[in-house]
Amino acid sequence: MISSIIIGALCGWIASMIMKTDAQMGAIANIVVGVIGGAIGSWILGMVNISVSGFVGSLISGILGSVILIYIYNLITKKK
Repeated sequence: MISSIIIGALCGWIASMIMKTDAQMGAIANIVVGVIGGAIGSWILGMVNISVSGFVGSLISGILGSVILIYIYNLITKKK
């Protein structure tokens, strides 16, 4: 549980840096985006039959899902 939160926070922070929304997001938002993004990333990679495991796999799927989540949020709220 704690490791999921730490990986989620790291993924959310990296994704917010990639999407240039880091100044708008706090630590709690990074954790939430990272955890939800990890689920989205794992689901998407599972749909295309790509298996992820370990720290690096979790990090990659979490960042992928978090970037997608931030992108969709920005589309809905019309932020760039």
